[in-house]
Amino acid sequence: MRLALAQLDIESGAVERNRRRALDAVGAAADRGADLVALPEIFNVGYFAFDAYARAAEPLDGPTLSAIADAAADRDVAVLAGSIVEDLAETEGVQTPADEGLANTSVLFDRDGIRRAVYRKHHLFGYESAEAELLVPGESLGVASLDGATVGMTTCYDLRFPELYRELAERGADLIVVPSAWPYPRVEHWKLLPRARAVENQLFVAAVNGSGSDDDATLLGRSTVFDPWGTALASTGDEPDLVVTDVDLDRVGRVREEFPAWHDRRR
Repeated sequence: MRLALAQLDIESGAVERNRRRALDAVGAAADRGADLVALPEIFNVGYFAFDAYARAAEPLDGPTLSAIADAAADRDVAVLAGSIVEDLAETEGVQTPADEGLANTSVLFDRDGIRRAVYRKHHLFGYESAEAELLVPGESLGVASLDGATVGMTTCYDLRFPELYRELAERGADLIVVPSAWPYPRVEHWKLLPRARAVENQLFVAAVNGSGSDDDATLLGRSTVFDPWGTALASTGDEPDLVVTDVDLDRVGRVREEFPAWHDRRR
């Protein structure tokens, strides 16, 4: 699989400009031969734009995700639409964790623009953040088959909860993609946690972050793909970027045979 991480410059509250940047990144990833491109957390409105969540919220068939689905089909590339603020009351035909309210929701589209998985962030951040007050936590796992691989989905603060990643690994995930809006003050955690999740589950973890200033917070960028040994295969710096790398997902099985930690775990 050729995987692309789109580290976007996200303007707080500027939905249309942010959406255009995301669509441009999908096109650029397709031009570079990507099979899957991942976008950051709350890429359309900005994670820290809490005052804009309600007006920017959309159902799953709203303008942002519809445009991403069309771009995936037009450019023949799968897209993990990092996350948006979902209006649960307006979403139809899909099970939701509540009849109303807002959720931090990621959607995986295949290269035909078909929705393959929906994941609503389980662990809502409360420390100096309004997320836990404004949003409804998700309840179901985000995992789907894509081009012969099994892709898992988590979001940002979820990285601190290893049991979620073990669940996805038990469901057969070869690759877990983590859209994020990780701020600069906790840079050492961002360097450690995705790598730890990759090593302890012996699979690939791709952590894609925003960059630039989102309201009063500085997103640190530094999106990275880690292999099952914890080696960084590709990474970005602090500025907006698109990194593309080949990911040999068959290595998951080979690493687990070479070093049997996965088989020796106690359930």
